[in-house]
Amino acid sequence: MNSFLLASQLFVSIILASLVLLQPGSSGGGSLFSGSGETYHTRKGVEKLLYYITIFFLVLFVANSIALLLI
Repeated sequence: MNSFLLASQLFVSIILASLVLLQPGSSGGGSLFSGSGETYHTRKGVEKLLYYITIFFLVLFVANSIALLLI
């Protein structure tokens, strides 16, 4: 059981890192003081799907981490 959880943790962490890198970039805190005029936009299509898949793998990662901690 422990080896299965370790293998799944490795798999989930690689997928999660890939999904985070695929997320569209934003200027983040870099525009905090510069006052850029960007407007708010909603996620649509593939961007929205990628966002929800990332959240799903994040939940899997946390659950698997807790399971590894308890075993």
